[in-house]
Amino acid sequence: MHSKDAADTYRQASIENAPPVKIVRLLYEGAVRALDRAQHADPSKGSSGFIQSLAKADAIVSELRASLDHVAGAEISRDLDRLYVFVQDRIAKAITQREKEPIGEARTVLAKLLDGWKAIEIDAHPTAS
Repeated sequence: MHSKDAADTYRQASIENAPPVKIVRLLYEGAVRALDRAQHADPSKGSSGFIQSLAKADAIVSELRASLDHVAGAEISRDLDRLYVFVQDRIAKAITQREKEPIGEARTVLAKLLDGWKAIEIDAHPTAS
């Protein structure tokens, strides 16, 4: 097995076995990274990765929205959905108007949410009660 294949296999296994909180954190981190890449790309050049990075961030936010449990966490789920809609609106505006300002607004929201998720402790070895 090549080292790249081994690294990919390890990464895949670590995600598949990760606690849900860690997966959510990874999604937020991925969306923020994609927005950062878009922020540093040239919106006027198709080859700069501007649109691709924004599309990736939007896809991640779509997954986060789809995973909301509107029954078990009705109020928080509704609030998160509104934030995700705002973020997706900002991303769409950045794409359609080829401007960077909305990216910063979307990033601010996701970074705040990521900070909240980082504050949640992950117990890798829960004890039986």
